[in-house]
Amino acid sequence: MSEHDTNDLGQPIGLPVSDHFPRPTPPYTPMEGRYCSVVPLDVNRHSPGLYRAFAHDTDGSNWTYLPYGPFGSEQEFEDWTRATCMDADPMFHTVLDEDETPVGMASFLRIAPAAGVIEIGHIHFSPLLQRSPQSTETIYLMMRRVFDELGYRRYEWKCDALNAASCRAAERLGFTFEGIFRQATHYKGRNRDTAWYSILDSEWPRIKTAFEEWLSPDNFDQTGQQRQSLKASSQNKGSLGHPEFHRHADRD
Repeated sequence: MSEHDTNDLGQPIGLPVSDHFPRPTPPYTPMEGRYCSVVPLDVNRHSPGLYRAFAHDTDGSNWTYLPYGPFGSEQEFEDWTRATCMDADPMFHTVLDEDETPVGMASFLRIAPAAGVIEIGHIHFSPLLQRSPQSTETIYLMMRRVFDELGYRRYEWKCDALNAASCRAAERLGFTFEGIFRQATHYKGRNRDTAWYSILDSEWPRIKTAFEEWLSPDNFDQTGQQRQSLKASSQNKGSLGHPEFHRHADRD
């Protein structure tokens, strides 16, 4: 149960909020990391490389819990990105590896500056990006923008409640499970119950420290293997575990 105040009538009321609203909307600027960069999606520059990266998912299972895909051709994928990924909300980004090769995408969506709430969604990490320092850093960079740069109060993650791997990933990344919205939507001709997760601004400092310890170059040996898992580096800081991205990384 959250802490609360009491008004003059003896009724419990929420704690005062001192932030100024609305909070800024996310800027269309790159987020630069040590291992990757997260940049606004550019259809002409990025869609061919993204299509090639996603093609490494040979059985198409990465698309199971996403409301779109798989795509039968590069042109079909380009048409979809042009029609879907150019709006301000969702605000799509491309993940570029150290060679500036597109290897995945993610977005900010349901952006609510007046409330200070934002969601991460449409995460699709190709096999080239999954289970890598780049995938972890992508999530860290987006969180850092939301909390440190923009001052949002709440960061949300939602997924199909049947996608157990996605639910585990959310919890390992430090998100708190809040419940399941039954029959929240439908896609690909089937029902979706949606699992809700969140991180609050008060929880971010602990989570940020754990990410930064794990992403430090000192945490990797000469072969690129981690010396200490994110779970180990965050002991006594909370329940944040290793954010290995599974093969079905859907976020609506």
